[in-house]
Amino acid sequence: MVDTAVASPSAAEPTAHRVRLRLVGLSFLMLFAELALIRWLGSHVVYLSYFSNFVLLGSFLGIGIGFLRAHGKSDLFRYAPVALALLIAFVRIFPVEIDRSGATLIFFGSFSRTGLPPWMTLPVIFVAVALVMAMIAEGVARTFVLFEPLEAYRLDIIGSILGIASFMVLAFLHAPPIAWGAVAAALFVVLLSAGLRPLQVIAVLGLVVMLGSESLMAGESWSPYYRVSARRLADGQVDVNVNGIPHQRIAPLSHIREEAPLYLAPYELTGTAPGGVLIVGAGTGNDVAVALAEGVDDVDAVEIDPRLHELGVELHPDRPYADPRVRVTIDDGRAFLERTARRYDLIVFALPDSLTLVSGQAQLRLESYLFTIEAMQEARDHLDAGGVFVMYNYYREQWLIDRLASTLEVAFGHQPCVLAAGPGRLAMLAIGLDEDAIRCAAPSTGSGPAPATDDYPFLYLRARGIPGPYLVAVLAILAASLVAVRALGGPLREMRGYLDLFFMGSAFLLLETKSVVGFALLFGTTWLVNALVFAGILLSVLAAVELSRRLRVSRPQLLYAALFVALGVAWAVPPSFLLALSVLPRFAVAVVLAFAPIFLANLVFAQRFRDVESSGVAFAANLLGAMLGGVLEYGSLLVGYRGLVLIAAGLYAVALAASRRTPALVGP
Repeated sequence: MVDTAVASPSAAEPTAHRVRLRLVGLSFLMLFAELALIRWLGSHVVYLSYFSNFVLLGSFLGIGIGFLRAHGKSDLFRYAPVALALLIAFVRIFPVEIDRSGATLIFFGSFSRTGLPPWMTLPVIFVAVALVMAMIAEGVARTFVLFEPLEAYRLDIIGSILGIASFMVLAFLHAPPIAWGAVAAALFVVLLSAGLRPLQVIAVLGLVVMLGSESLMAGESWSPYYRVSARRLADGQVDVNVNGIPHQRIAPLSHIREEAPLYLAPYELTGTAPGGVLIVGAGTGNDVAVALAEGVDDVDAVEIDPRLHELGVELHPDRPYADPRVRVTIDDGRAFLERTARRYDLIVFALPDSLTLVSGQAQLRLESYLFTIEAMQEARDHLDAGGVFVMYNYYREQWLIDRLASTLEVAFGHQPCVLAAGPGRLAMLAIGLDEDAIRCAAPSTGSGPAPATDDYPFLYLRARGIPGPYLVAVLAILAASLVAVRALGGPLREMRGYLDLFFMGSAFLLLETKSVVGFALLFGTTWLVNALVFAGILLSVLAAVELSRRLRVSRPQLLYAALFVALGVAWAVPPSFLLALSVLPRFAVAVVLAFAPIFLANLVFAQRFRDVESSGVAFAANLLGAMLGGVLEYGSLLVGYRGLVLIAAGLYAVALAASRRTPALVGP
């Protein structure tokens, strides 16, 4: 269906231009809202800091339903600001209690035991996210179907690129939620201007007021990863919470010596002051202050979160970051090790546990690649003769301590020293480049679970498999999604002719996930790397659409063949090969391996999509397929991340088989 006002090149051209701008604006709003919800909800509902794809799956469900309603009788887009305001109000009013009693999957942090139980809160949030995104997506869909399919897809991608770029800028500026709310509110006002009613005005104002009151709270600030709260204590220390969870405490050196002797243990084990020290997870500066007091010559302090470092600069009483012996790097610790040529007398991994995931599409935490066997070998290779490696944390479970001890033993070739120091299984593991480099009265004994690897970086999962909480959530999501699609989107038989697009969506989500985790390993788990990968994916999609608008492939099987070859190469090249390259060649090879399959996959999709009879239903099928891909991503907990490429290849094979039964694939 093509609207004549859009199709006509004559007097109606100004109207056509406005409709194009409207579709770009709506697509901008849709992606921006999705990113903001993933970020904001994770800062208030702790489970979502670990399972942020819960919000992503709700978004895909909602967007798919919205596109199925492209020709519905009532337009729900006008209610989107109301639904969004109600979701924010619910989360602000009702906290969630956290159950971390299981021993097979570890959650860090001290959690409140008050509030609604997760089995009640999480389904409400999933449904609410799906409803909000369905209403926004319906606005996109009603404009989307006015254009030829590829033109609509092109405008949608342009809006999405602008949306992610805007969110990147706000993350760079450490903008609080009021900035996100202001952007969304302004877009709602512009896009609803013709039919703005008092209810919408109240909802938009409520949205800004709720997020504004939160943003102006004393001691609250935002980093690219967390909602950060700093509170001074009566004794002069400063508690630093992230996403409402105790994370760090800024303490003077005198207090550390009395109350936290574990900080001093690395220097006591060697008996001599090390010359050069690397501290990964330098945070607000306690470990740096100790190193300086112990007389080291110089310190490389690496911290992934710029706001935590800023708090250390502003509030630490000993001002360790002002010392000229300290060089600060804001980056991922593994990426720093991969890039630096320096060697150290002492390397310390200082409580580098995160409370969030790298992205909404993967079960990868910010520190996951710090604790693999390959990371320990990298740390070993950066030690000078007689050098020592140390890590410490509140490990909570003995099997985790045993796993890390086994990992160090494999990496260094001899047993580490394990010192236990308090509740919460506070422990320090230390090992020298040489077996006699440290004085140890407590060598590790026994063996733990298999070490984590770069392909299977799930340190906090005791054994391969999908944990019960994940499995229950996934099954509930699938059941709820089938009911919701049928109830709100209409009969499922409308999508039968687009089964190939459904499976393309599933496979493409896995390709996106593999790209995200691959670049995180190669270049760091920082927010910037993650955002640039998504921008690169969208640009690859746009390039495929632009080529498809100008070129028709009469034999799509050739594109599938090229795609399978690209997937095979991407699977065959191990990460170790790329890590062995210097930065520029590594980047070039990584871009080809990651984005060649994405570009070819979108050529396949675009060639198919250009001739669909109902672009709204076809696009909905693709989006709902992406939701299935998000569920299948949990398969990485069984087969690792390289295995996702094989699953994606299998899904594309199913899509090819389904396409052979669809005459519209070839077109006129």
